[in-house]
Amino acid sequence: DALPILYINNFSRLFLFAKEYVLFDEDAENIVQDVFLMLWEKKEVLRVNISLTAYLFTLVKNKCIDFLRHNMVAQTYTETIQNEYNAELNIKLYALESFNQSLESDEDIETLLQQAIDKLPERCRLIFIKSRIEGKKYKEIAEELNLSVNTVEGQISIALKKLREELKDYLPLLIFLFIC
Repeated sequence: DALPILYINNFSRLFLFAKEYVLFDEDAENIVQDVFLMLWEKKEVLRVNISLTAYLFTLVKNKCIDFLRHNMVAQTYTETIQNEYNAELNIKLYALESFNQSLESDEDIETLLQQAIDKLPERCRLIFIKSRIEGKKYKEIAEELNLSVNTVEGQISIALKKLREELKDYLPLLIFLFIC
């Protein structure tokens, strides 16, 4: 068979050619071997109408292009994942660094929560207290304050959003303290 002779006569030149573009010996070697493997697998049906050497270099060139494109896409994907991971780490680092108030007692936690509740707009605070502290149902609050149930729900939603924002640096600790 002519393929082993073709391999012996051309491998070194094709390898050096591929290495110029893919940089690492192992990658260049894999590309050239893939080309010869493809030739071996298609030897029964393969018909080359140009110079065999030119055909081999074209195959290696195309494999190098595929390799480089794949690596660029993979690198972009990896960088995107890495950037998202780094952003998440930065958020967590910032939260820890800004967590400068120590909550050592129940009174500290209560004070922190009360200060956050006090910052709510008056009607929002009143509805929140009736719901979450006094334990009243939305319908009861609506009847007592002559409001619609939808208004009560909306005000609770606003209160929770504002409290989440106000307590964002303390949420992991508060959740931990209330769960444990």
